[in-house]
Amino acid sequence: MRYIAALDVGTTTVQFHILNEKAVTIASSMEKINLIYPEPGFVEIDPNHLWQIIIKVIKDTLDHSGINSKNITCIGISSQRASFITWNLKTGKCYHRFITWKDQRAATLVKEWNQSIIIRGLRMGASILYTFTRRKRFLAGSVLKFMNMQVTLKLVWALQNISGLREAMKQNEEVAFGGVDCWLLYKLTGKHIMDVSSASATGIFDPFTMEWANWALNILKLPQKIFPEVVDTARYFGITPKDIFGAEIPIYCSMADQAASLFGSGCFKPGDLKITMGTGTFMNVNTGREPHASITGLYPVVGWRIGKELVYVVEGSSSDTGVIIEWAKSIGIINNVSETSDAANSVNDTDGVYFIPAFSGLQAPINDYTAATGFFGLKPTTKKEHIIRSLLESLVFRIQLLYECLCKETSFTYQKIKVDGGVTKNDFVMQSLADSTGLEVERPVSVEMSILGVAFLAGLQCGIWKNREELLEFRQTDKIFKPNEESRLSYQYALHQWKRAVERFKNWY
Repeated sequence: MRYIAALDVGTTTVQFHILNEKAVTIASSMEKINLIYPEPGFVEIDPNHLWQIIIKVIKDTLDHSGINSKNITCIGISSQRASFITWNLKTGKCYHRFITWKDQRAATLVKEWNQSIIIRGLRMGASILYTFTRRKRFLAGSVLKFMNMQVTLKLVWALQNISGLREAMKQNEEVAFGGVDCWLLYKLTGKHIMDVSSASATGIFDPFTMEWANWALNILKLPQKIFPEVVDTARYFGITPKDIFGAEIPIYCSMADQAASLFGSGCFKPGDLKITMGTGTFMNVNTGREPHASITGLYPVVGWRIGKELVYVVEGSSSDTGVIIEWAKSIGIINNVSETSDAANSVNDTDGVYFIPAFSGLQAPINDYTAATGFFGLKPTTKKEHIIRSLLESLVFRIQLLYECLCKETSFTYQKIKVDGGVTKNDFVMQSLADSTGLEVERPVSVEMSILGVAFLAGLQCGIWKNREELLEFRQTDKIFKPNEESRLSYQYALHQWKRAVERFKNWY
């Protein structure tokens, strides 16, 4: 029996799975990541802590499985995107902790640059070029905006404000920049490389030219030499050190988590749609060989590149999903997360209460990073169940806004939503999503699609599986939620009222 290993380094957890040839998890382990908040708006991860728990989940899984590590044929790695670190290539010493994708320290820089003459000029120039050429790259450029979720201006901030990094650059040390994936590959193989799906999520990589964006490097004065080589998603990356697994295991896949979950969901064809609801919500559509150009804030990223196959994805996101539920639990609104579905279903509606989930602002298509979080419409008749229902419905309404953008901006006809992520275990949220969008929602038995995605790709590269059709047979459906037309009408009214509430919470900070 041959086995495949899969490591997923998320924002809040690290998971390690060992799967058999039928893509069934034989053993797994999980550890929570300690997020550090040194100042308001700062969200960091200590690299030493991260490395320790990565080693721990690997060794715990191996111990529990009883599997000889020599029988593990290959490993695939999935990781959170747009969290980054800088380190010395010679010594491996890090200049600072990971600055995560949820970090807001560059918010002032983002606002200043987006209002600057340079960016306005770039947008105007791109708009003129699009008029004459009709090239999608220039359409995307015509609405160019830096975003807090991206690496771009946080890296500028780091180069300006972290003294050790600043000195290292002055002394011409071998400074390396990379995401969690890139740093992990360096720790495991000694190479400074990054796959295209992870690179494209930084905001510094141009998916239209498939290289680091020279325009961004030039105007922001980012040194080209610190950036990694960009490589294919599935290939031979190197082997793991023997002391970690007890054997040298080849790494055959490294991939951004959302691209991995798209592949794990079997979204191999253009028009296939999946939604991940974890720490944040990510809506992804396979757009084939064409990068998508949006005017509402959806953005094109690379799904995967394997040899001559290049697949693009259009993505829309909402930063606050699982975070909202954890917050509600921490202050006592929710006692047990598993009971929220029954609580929400115990009332017919929210009694006119609406919740705005904006701890990190409101992303596309609202695109307001100064929005506030809060309840609207509380009254003496409001019960805890109404509040819980309004929290859960707000997560669905954020998806509905993204889905409306997709319908306007893409020519695909959507039939079904494939879902994954911890929040999708909530039946009320899934049924509400079906009712709101009018689409069937398909929930798999395993919601760990990033794990499955990198295991699939690594296994294909190793020859464990012959083709993707074989992989589709492994997908097991837990439940299909079908839209209810009567509920859909009531959700249209509720969505209209929720949008009105959003207007009251915009431009707050």
